[in-house]
Amino acid sequence: MEPVLIVLVVLVVVAFIALIKTIQVIPQASAAIVERFGRYTRTLNAGLNIVVPFIDRVRNRIDLREQVVPFPPQPVITQDNLVVNIDTVIYYQVTDARAATYEVASYIQAIEQLTVTTLRNIIGSMDLESTLTSREVINAGLRGVLDEATGKWGIRVNRVELKAIEPPTSIQDSMEKQMRADRDKRAAILTAEGARQAQILRAEGEKQAEVLKAEGEAQAAVLRADGEAAAIRTVFEAIHDGDADQKLLAYQYLQTLPELAKGDSNKLWIIPSEVGDALKGLGGAFNGLTGGANGGAVAAPSVPAAPAATQVPLDPAAPAATQVPLDPAAGPRPLDTDTKGAARPRVDPAREYRKIDPE
Repeated sequence: MEPVLIVLVVLVVVAFIALIKTIQVIPQASAAIVERFGRYTRTLNAGLNIVVPFIDRVRNRIDLREQVVPFPPQPVITQDNLVVNIDTVIYYQVTDARAATYEVASYIQAIEQLTVTTLRNIIGSMDLESTLTSREVINAGLRGVLDEATGKWGIRVNRVELKAIEPPTSIQDSMEKQMRADRDKRAAILTAEGARQAQILRAEGEKQAEVLKAEGEAQAAVLRADGEAAAIRTVFEAIHDGDADQKLLAYQYLQTLPELAKGDSNKLWIIPSEVGDALKGLGGAFNGLTGGANGGAVAAPSVPAAPAATQVPLDPAAPAATQVPLDPAAGPRPLDTDTKGAARPRVDPAREYRKIDPE
């Protein structure tokens, strides 16, 4: 019984092993290569698959999902003889499990070496500045070459990315200095433009202020002139409405004479010819008052002697040609002496002199 039992146990174990080898469960997005006596037979897809035990052999399982493979930095020489380290990342996907198994020994290593050589060819035709600013061009070139070469391997390259481009340290320092200089230049330009705009706005503001100030002064002058004209018109109408006689006008006229002598710049002032008429009017008025007090006899008006206050000294600094008598028929005039002993014409109140201003 014991030998029979041993045989039965062995048969059960063999049957169990054969059953396990017969049934193959392939996960989703995976594929398996089946070989029979060392020759490719078929590709097992996802799900439950039956194979012949001890005859068919599952060689390897291949993941059909998109894979991401980062490659270490590779030194590449640019067109301007600068060495840069470029770090790449490749996104690929196996589309044919049989070709990926039998067409290339190791598709990962093959893709890496192909990427390096293609990258050196592309970067070698570009300078450093173009390399740093043309990543899309480099990516497109790499993808085209890799997709064409890996198509027969049953692999599709979906995307190639340059993860980093590292120029030499000296070049990085030079680039930083250049960037700093460009930023300083832009800052100086912006500052100058700001100052220019500020000056323009300030000048426009001052111009508008001057225009408004001039307009205000013009309006004020017009209003002031209108006010003075209205005042003169009111005074003139008041004088005519009051019917002022000659005596009052002569008295008011004499009161304005001291105003002519005010001011430090008035070296010589002119007595108009109407002063004599005013003095005659005042003399007649005083004689009328005294005559009425002495029995009503009215003396004939006469011109009184001009007081010393009305004798206006001429300017000793003025040339004799500018001191012109009003009466050309008058004879020679007696001379007086001033405080310094210099001779000067004697001022006669009945005669008037005027000084012609050299200006």
